[in-house]
Amino acid sequence: MKHTYFITGFPGFLAEQLLIQLYKDYPNQINHVYLLTLPSTKHQARNRLNFFTRDNDLNENNFTIIEGDITSPGLDMSISENVTTNITHVFHLAAVYDLAVSKELAYSVNVDGTKNVNDWVESLPNLKRYIYFSTAYVAGMREGRVYETELIHDAPFKNYYEETKYLAEIDVEALKMKIPTTIIRPSVVKGHSQTGYTTKFDGLYFFLNFFDKLQFSPVIPMIDNSQVEGNFVPSDYVIEATSFLAINDIGINKTYHLADPNPYTMSQLYQMLIAEYLDRQPKLQVPSSLTKKTLELASLRKWIKVEKEAIDYFIYDTSYDTTQAERDLLTGNIACPDLKDTLPSMIEFYRKYKDDSTKHIEIN
Repeated sequence: MKHTYFITGFPGFLAEQLLIQLYKDYPNQINHVYLLTLPSTKHQARNRLNFFTRDNDLNENNFTIIEGDITSPGLDMSISENVTTNITHVFHLAAVYDLAVSKELAYSVNVDGTKNVNDWVESLPNLKRYIYFSTAYVAGMREGRVYETELIHDAPFKNYYEETKYLAEIDVEALKMKIPTTIIRPSVVKGHSQTGYTTKFDGLYFFLNFFDKLQFSPVIPMIDNSQVEGNFVPSDYVIEATSFLAINDIGINKTYHLADPNPYTMSQLYQMLIAEYLDRQPKLQVPSSLTKKTLELASLRKWIKVEKEAIDYFIYDTSYDTTQAERDLLTGNIACPDLKDTLPSMIEFYRKYKDDSTKHIEIN
């Protein structure tokens, strides 16, 4: 039986890369793909889809772009009963990923939006799998080892992004009793491990933004408390793993940390990046509290292009167990690469596009 996919969040980076990977992995198993996009991004979605079908010599009739909005009941879309009958796999990637997101927007999209998707998914008569993109950071300010089988806790959260993804995952977790479900919890996603390709410079790229602005400074400071674990994974690892776990039965009703099983500390990452980018080493330690306080100045954080919320990830020492992911991905010959080996291509891509304003997120 051929599959019919429904993907939310297109033409977002992960949704687009997932579409590419699914066709790479299962070219003869896909009947049709429905791509949910906001009305405001329909033109962009159409352009990205045209590139994809042309570059891969695929029939455009096998794809349908659907205008909708997950924040509305029924997703505010018009589709026939025949469509809902045919859908076998739903990939829910639409979310607000910004660490500095407002409470209102985060709850609207990440919590209410996911509830609406959940309600709609329950109405699909021939669904084989519901795949939900969560985050490893549903752990919030927990410290120590966090396991893939753990979710509920009473620790606070660093930001509304973490808080709302946590609440949304609770709702999705409950669906495992009714629907075959796979929950994906990536750590911080960076560009492609080999090409360096990414659509935005956030996360680990905040380091590079900072170094770029201070490259002519006689001293580049080091943020203290940086012996905590820094967990960053390349996008291709996350996408390849998701494609495998979403379609194969081994992933049914499981939650996976798609995180680096052998992460570096934030101090090691900081030093590796500055050495690779500027061939220098930091010389002055600055308390993380002072760094965050300095970034309270909107003009400064906009200039260096770093969100102040990012500094919280230098403070809380949390590690993410990947036992289940490593074991199940072994059958697909998929493993997370050593981050150090991916840095040259990452930095080469950054150098090429660092002056492209469309690659940088808006800092408020």
